Amino acid sequence: MTEPVTRHRGALRPLYAAGFVTAFGAHSIAAGLGAYTHGQHASLLTLGLLLAVYDGAEVVLKPVFGSLADRVGPRPVLLGGLLAFAVASAAFAVAGNPALVGLARLGQGAAAAAFSPAAGALVARLSPAKRQGRAFGGYGAWKGLGYTLGPVLGGALITLGGFPLLFAVLAGLAVAAAVWAAVAVPAVAPLPRARETVAGLVRRLGQGGFLRPTAALAATTGALAVGVGFLPVSGAAAGLGPLATGAAVSVLAVCSSLVQPWAGRARDAGQLHDGTGMALGLAAAAAGLAVAALVPGAGGVLAAAVVVGAGVGLATPLGFAHLAATTPPERLGQTMGAAEVGRELGDAGAPLLVGAVAVAASLDAGLLTLGALLALTAITLVLEGRS
Repeated sequence: MTEPVTRHRGALRPLYAAGFVTAFGAHSIAAGLGAYTHGQHASLLTLGLLLAVYDGAEVVLKPVFGSLADRVGPRPVLLGGLLAFAVASAAFAVAGNPALVGLARLGQGAAAAAFSPAAGALVARLSPAKRQGRAFGGYGAWKGLGYTLGPVLGGALITLGGFPLLFAVLAGLAVAAAVWAAVAVPAVAPLPRARETVAGLVRRLGQGGFLRPTAALAATTGALAVGVGFLPVSGAAAGLGPLATGAAVSVLAVCSSLVQPWAGRARDAGQLHDGTGMALGLAAAAAGLAVAALVPGAGGVLAAAVVVGAGVGLATPLGFAHLAATTPPERLGQTMGAAEVGRELGDAGAPLLVGAVAVAASLDAGLLTLGALLALTAITLVLEGRS
């Protein structure tokens, strides 16, 4: 069980801002990279590399920085990561060299790998055990807001001043979040830790208390990525224009953001069990994907966006709260970093799966395949919870 240092409600808000920064930064840039590479006459392979470098840095470095947060305390890792994000963003804005966008993305991804698990560990350490569902619900809601606003505001900033303006705004947001955290987030001392071997780490991360919520987080993140990436394709096939399909993606993100605080409060009130709630969220996301595949037209796309978003919003805060409740407090950073890797793998793997099935059969078959995997994961969670 985690042990909060004290009840610092005000200290959680800058942590929510840090979550917003990483989500807004990732999606605002990613949404504009297609047009950016087209303007630079770059290949689709270059586009793929630019999209992957941010997540790749996070996958490799999140466990490293999570362990560092346990060793030196999560607050300095949070502040250092935010400042590094600001430096990487400002460097590109000042240089103004289009060829450096990949290097800037790599720097941003490495920085996000530092402050994301540190922020998650601080949310757990600074929240009373009976309010951790609500705390992680708020954290997820603000990340969802970043996902929602990123493509829209990022596109507006690119239109006004190109990529240098967008990177300059990201630098300013990161600095603001760092200053806010430095003022409002209290110092959280690292806790004494017993020496742990590699075999012990593998054994601890192989237990159900880690694997179940991490699998749920990976699955819901994958469903979110597929919804954002492929619902517009389904909508376009049904004759919908870019405005309508973009609105459907926004509806998905908004539903996820609205449901997460409610799910966290229900969990804290004892109305929603972690395993049951995660299974229900996965089942809802699976049902939403089935709706997208089987119900034609605008109605199917919109209904799918609502149901997938609600499922993602239901499972996500419960997964993080369960990790916080079952992790030794001195290992929170390491655990959150490892769980974030699971999310990143779901974020990358689910679209690849749907795309591969779509090439071999059809997009509807790809959506149904992922939906079946989500449903199977939900059933596994229920069965393992009962055992």
